Formats: sequence, structure tokens, C-alpha cells
Amino acid sequence: MNQFSPLDAMAFKGNLTLPKVPESNMALSVLGVFLGLLLEVSTHGPSSVPRSSWKQDDVDLLEFWEPDVFNYTTLLLNEDRGVLYVGAREAVYELNISNISIKNNQLLWKVPDSDMSMCILKGKSKETDCRNYIRVLQVLDEEHLYVCGTHAFQPLCDYLSLQDFRLLEKAEDGRGKCSYDPAQSFTTVMVDGELYSGTAYNFLGSEPIISRSSPSQSLLRTEYSTSWLNEPSFVFADVIREGQDSPDGDDDKIYYFFTEVSVEYEFFGKLLIPRIARVCKGDLGGQRTLQKKWTSFLKAKLVCSMPELNFVFNVVHDVFILKAPHWRDTVIYGVFTSQWGNVGLSAVCAYNMSSVHEVFSRGKYMQKVTVEQSHTKWVRFNGAPPSPRPGACINNMNRQQNMSSSLHLPDKTLQFVRDHPLLEDPVLPIGNGPRLITKDVNYTQIAVQRVQALDNSIHHVIFTATDKGFLHKSVVLENEVHTVEEVQLLKNSEPIKTLLLSTDQAQFLYAGSDSGVVQSPTAFCQKYGSCVDCVLARDPYCAWYTQSKACVNIFQSKADPRKMIQNLKGDAGICPPVSPLAVKDYPLLLVKPGASADLPCRVQSNRAQVLWKLNNQLLSDSSSRLLLMSESGLLLYSVTMEDAGRYECWSVESAAGQNFSRVVSGYILRLDLPESKSAQLTREPTTTSEGNSVNNNNSPVTPGLTSAPTDAPSLTTPPTSAIKPKSNIPPEVSNSPARTETIDPSAKYIQHDNSAALLALFLLFFLLFLAALLYNCYMQYLPAPCLRLRSALLGSSKKPQAEYAACEAGLMEKTDPANQIAAHPLRALRDTGYETEPEAELGNGAVRSNSFDESPCKDRPFDIDCASQPIEFADADADAP
Repeated sequence: MNQFSPLDAMAFKGNLTLPKVPESNMALSVLGVFLGLLLEVSTHGPSSVPRSSWKQDDVDLLEFWEPDVFNYTTLLLNEDRGVLYVGAREAVYELNISNISIKNNQLLWKVPDSDMSMCILKGKSKETDCRNYIRVLQVLDEEHLYVCGTHAFQPLCDYLSLQDFRLLEKAEDGRGKCSYDPAQSFTTVMVDGELYSGTAYNFLGSEPIISRSSPSQSLLRTEYSTSWLNEPSFVFADVIREGQDSPDGDDDKIYYFFTEVSVEYEFFGKLLIPRIARVCKGDLGGQRTLQKKWTSFLKAKLVCSMPELNFVFNVVHDVFILKAPHWRDTVIYGVFTSQWGNVGLSAVCAYNMSSVHEVFSRGKYMQKVTVEQSHTKWVRFNGAPPSPRPGACINNMNRQQNMSSSLHLPDKTLQFVRDHPLLEDPVLPIGNGPRLITKDVNYTQIAVQRVQALDNSIHHVIFTATDKGFLHKSVVLENEVHTVEEVQLLKNSEPIKTLLLSTDQAQFLYAGSDSGVVQSPTAFCQKYGSCVDCVLARDPYCAWYTQSKACVNIFQSKADPRKMIQNLKGDAGICPPVSPLAVKDYPLLLVKPGASADLPCRVQSNRAQVLWKLNNQLLSDSSSRLLLMSESGLLLYSVTMEDAGRYECWSVESAAGQNFSRVVSGYILRLDLPESKSAQLTREPTTTSEGNSVNNNNSPVTPGLTSAPTDAPSLTTPPTSAIKPKSNIPPEVSNSPARTETIDPSAKYIQHDNSAALLALFLLFFLLFLAALLYNCYMQYLPAPCLRLRSALLGSSKKPQAEYAACEAGLMEKTDPANQIAAHPLRALRDTGYETEPEAELGNGAVRSNSFDESPCKDRPFDIDCASQPIEFADADADAP
């Protein structure tokens, strides 16, 4: 096996080798590679920007929640009955599928006091952990649901009668069916009356299992081994019916999706890897080996990466299986992020079921080998596996060999699959890369639907929920994925934990969170007010109906499809011509000189570029020092005569290789002058044959007030070199209608020169600094020069200079080496480095007197007597014998 490298961890491949280096250097190099890749991906990685953004108040949404009830995260849709079942904390609800605000039935399932006391004794929280969180809601038959709850860390299951909506009180042990901890990862699926689960089997959550619970058989489960499951985080499970009309008599299969800690790679930390595992529906366990254990359990890597950057999304959050009439046409969609956080990227990858089947049917196995008597590595098994193939389902060929069930499989095959549950070959995505990548968004849930457009082409529409309560809608086109819109589903910024999609005429989506359930339409066609917007949205649900001049949902409208316009390439040129916005209809704004003017422009598309023109001249940020262009409009500061004229806001959007531009709004800006000047400056101008502008009495006209043509094209290409879609979402703009008004001078302060204010502020700080300096000088906190200045200013009976000169003379005398050695012969031999009290005249061990009579009374703090206070040195203790 090749040596492990940092890029192996990122790409899950072993085709690179590194020279042998110390472990510490290896860890640092690995960390450096990760940081570099994260920076490169976050800076240069691809992104998909939603074309439209809708807030919760902009669209029609329905909500359901009840006081003091939380965790509405278990949803079950029954379209035959027309209801949505919701499992919450200590409650189960039956809601109307068309209007979830209508509650048909409810069931309260609380924890007895005895069970809650036992839960508290085990160290769990009474308010959160020791409640009954409904985690399992599965259809058992036409009249019953199978319901399981955490039940104060003692999982319990029961049967719910749909006739009177009550429990049958046939309580069953929920171990292996439901999680103990409400915050633990968990997944279930009901297949033909048998419950398949992925959960933890013990109180501590340290024994993960994939199991099957059946009324007629004992629990069938995985082996408790890190080779089988190593700290998994389950996200999804579902059945693929391969046995129906299968020519080789193959069995149906249940697929599990989870993220677990890698066992095949060495790393300085826990390296996470997304997995896909498979078991056979008819598995009964082994006769002697693997008794009551899966004999068909196999797992493989699920790769979602950007090969061009060698970056891998190695955490799977949710999976949706888009089923087809034949299992080979089934497509698996998953949402992924990276375990190395703060990179801010989410990806959606798609996998063909035929590729999955190929890996599990013909993939190479991996095996453990011991290195240096203690270390374990996983390498490829190059030998010949036993026959029948380990992990395969029973088919017609096995039946011809008298092996009609897994109980008849030979022990050699069972022992091999017990020791080799991991496949080396990975499951690669369609196109060898993600279908969709977004920046600064963490996807949590996904749902996908096949939609047939008006041209009979089939497209996959992807709905992805985020951890901030938003929903993104994207459509998979030929060579790209176009994100149509984003919708705010939840008022608060919280994760969407469950997402269901109704299949009946593609009408609604249902999102569950901790705070409640939200019902949303699958399309918001009515929000597009023009044919251009409807076509540029490129939504396969929407089309422009020419007869009613409205954007309609093609699956809900009964109109004639031949009178509908739809183009998923975004070619808005097929729209019928419309009358442009006439200049005479532009609102008139009267602004006082020096005031500010706000010209709003609401552009619906986040991918459009906004351009402003003044009298047909393109404006830019550098056009005027008092001009502010934003995505919500134009703001003029301190309006002057040069700013008057005709303003137009243009929206330019690229689609189908073309630039489609149109006037969104227009304004006529004039100055509100006194009557003496308005007669000359604000009259309507006319244009002479020479092209000069004059007013009605042939007097000159203010520059910038020339009249414009009365008609403007609705779809033209303005003089721009390259139109690029915007990479961010514009803020909300004012919705108030434009009107003729006089704007108050609300920004006159911008006209003034602020240099005087800055100078005054500087002088204020300088004076404060001087005051602080003088205060510290007066309080004797500063060195000698300041003290001499203070003494000079305050006046002193003594001359500070003379007093200090006397001290300096003493200093010279003390520091003379000859005098010092003569006076104190031992001082030269001893240097302690500390300043001490004078002890030359006191002798060794003598105690200085504390009497204050020895020092003369000081008139001021600066009256210094060097005779009474001799200067001592660091070696003053050399006088000691």
C-alpha cells in the first residue's frame, strides 16, 4: 500500500507518496496543506447565486406550532389520506396536507414520573433530556402507525390507531429501533412491515448498530466492531426494489448513508469519510458464523470532491433518492460539507444507482494487516474471494446450488465478509464533481423532483434547506445548474432539520424545525410581473400566459399550453413586445439646492447589473464626488444645478449568450429655486433645429434639463463592455411609489468643510495632554527636569541648581575609586547589585534609628541636604566585616 499523504486525506486516494519525515514535521505540513487548500477554495471556488430572494413576508407561507411544544422534526406524509403526521416532543399531530394550520387530531405521549426520576438519577436534564421525543413515525398498515420515542432515555415503541388517533398500549422495547438521546443521529425506514434502523444500542451511545426489527424474527444487527461501524452519524436509509422483474432473481436492498471516522487512513486527527452501506432484504443471518448478524453488510466510500482543487467534501448531511420505474435509472442526491470548518462551502453531488451497484457487485475488498506487531493498516485484498461472493444477495444462481437463504451460505464466505466489510473502490459522482456548490451557505436537507417542461424535456429540480432557515431552489440544465430563488421559511435563524416534498402535482414543500412546521409552494410564479422576468427566472414550473398576461404555474393552470411562453435557456427575446416606459410618465422630483435626493430602483434579479443614466449619459461612481450608487437606488448629496435632468435606472441581465436590458424606473430631477430664479431656470425647454435647448421665451436653459425622447426601447443593449452577474444579494429597497415632492435638506452638513472641526478636536486633545502633564509635574510624578521646572515656577528660597550641585559633588566623591577603596577597603571586594540602607557607620547587623530628629525640617520637598542624606550605592553593604 502506498504511503499516506495529506492529499490522500483530501481525495481519499493512495496514489501519492511522500519522503519519510518526522511525525511532527508531517503534522505541520499536513496542516499547512489543509489551510492552503481551504484558503484557495474559499477564495476561488465556484458558487451559485440565487436569482431571486424572497423574505417570509413577501410570499404566502403556512405555519403550525403550539405553545410549550418543541422539536417538530419527525414528519410523515400520507397523500392517500391527505394528511401530514408530525412527531414533536411528547406529541403527535395529524395536519391537513393542503393547509397545515388546520389540525385534525393530536396525541400527547408524556413520560411517567417514575421514568423521569430514573432519568434524572442517571445525570440527564429534566427539562430537555428526560422527555419523550418522537423519533419514529412509520406507516405499518392502512389503519396503524408505528411510533417510537426516546422516553426519558428508555426508548419505547407503540402502535397508533388512525381511526381514533390513540395508542394501543402495546409497548415494545425501543432499543435498536430508536435512539436514546434526542440529539443523536438516527434514521429509520419501514419496508414491508419490518423496521430498518441506524442508531445507538446502549445508553452511552457507544455501540452503533444497523438493525432490522420484525414481528416474526429476532433482531438482526451489525457486528460490534470498528471495522463495521466506527462512530457513525446516520443521515438516511431507503429501499431500492431490485427484485421486481429481476432476470437473475436478485433481492431488494436497503441502503444506509452516514459519516464515520476513517479506519483505512492514518491521520493526526479523526478523518471523517461519507459512507454508503448495503444490506439485503432477505438476509436471515448465518447458521454458525454471524448468527443473528448481517451476512450481506458491505460499505464503500461516497466521494464528493472538486478534482481541480483536490478538495473533498467529506461530511454528508442528508440524502434523497430520486427513484425511477427501473432501479438502474435511480439517482442519489446528497448534500455535503467539509469537516475542516469555516471554509463556508456546501456541495450537492449526484450518483447513478448503476455505479453504486457496480461497486458493491465487483469492487475490491480491503483487509487489515498488522505492522510492527502493533500497528494496523488497511490494504487492498489481492487474493481471490471465496464463492459465493461475500456480501452478495441470494439470487437464482445460488438457489441452483441449494443455497436458498443466507443460512445456507458456507462459513468460509461468512468469515470473509465478517473480516472484510469495507470495499476499496469508491462511489464516484456523476460528472466526477458536484452538481452545485454554494459559498457561505450550509445545507442541511435536500429534496429532488423530476419536472417536465413545456418542451417535454425532463429536468431535476433540487430543493435544499439551510442552517439559517432558508430554502434554495435549483434546476439542473444541460451544462449548468441554475439557482432560481431562495425563500426565507423560518422567522428565526435556525436549521431546517426535515424537508418533505409532495408528489401530488408538485404543489408543496414541508419543512420541520425545532420551533415548528412550515408549508411552502414549490414555485412562486405570480411574483414575476412581466414576461421578461418570468422567462429569465428559468423556472420549469413557470410560464408566461399571453392571454392573461401573467406568469402561471403550468402544473396548476388549466390554460392552453400553446399560449404559454417558457424558455429554460433564458432567451427573453421570445417575449412579445411591450410599450416602454414613457418619459412623460417619469415622476418629477423638486429638490432644494444643497439637499439630497434618493432615487429608488427595485431590481428583482440578483444576477442583474444596475446601470444609471443621466440625460442618456452613463453614470459611474466617479462621475461626481457627491454621488452614491447602490443596488437599491441612487443617492445624490448636495444637489447642484449640474445634477438636474432625466435619470433612468437600467437592469442588464445575461442569459442565453445575450444581454437583456430594460428601463426599470425613471425620474425628472429639478431644483426648487425661489420664484425670482425659477421663471428663468425651471421652464420646460424646447429643442431648436440646431440642437440647442431654449425655453418658451427663448431664454437659455439650465444645463442638464434637455428633454429626452418620449419613447425608450424596453429591451436594448446599453454601451457596456461586459455584463457580469452580481455575486451578492441586494438589500431591501423602499417600496413607496415615486411621486412629485419637495425634498427637505436633510444632508446639508455634508456641504460644510470639516477641517475646522478637526482642528478644534486636535486642540482639545492637546490641551488635555498639557493639563495631564502639568498635574503630574506638580504631584512630583515626573523626573528631575520637570521637578526643577516646578521649583522654578512655584518659587523657592533655595536654589535648586545649587542643591543639586552639592548632591552631584557628593556623588563624584563617592564614585571616586581611590577614595572609595581607601575609606572602605572591603567595598571593592563585594558587589551585591542592590541598593540598601546606609550602613557604613552602623556596622554589620546594626539597626538604623527611625528617629526623625536627625533630618532637618524641609520647607519644600525640593530642599535637599546632601550632608544629612548621603548618596548610597549598590555596594553599600560592603562595610560589613
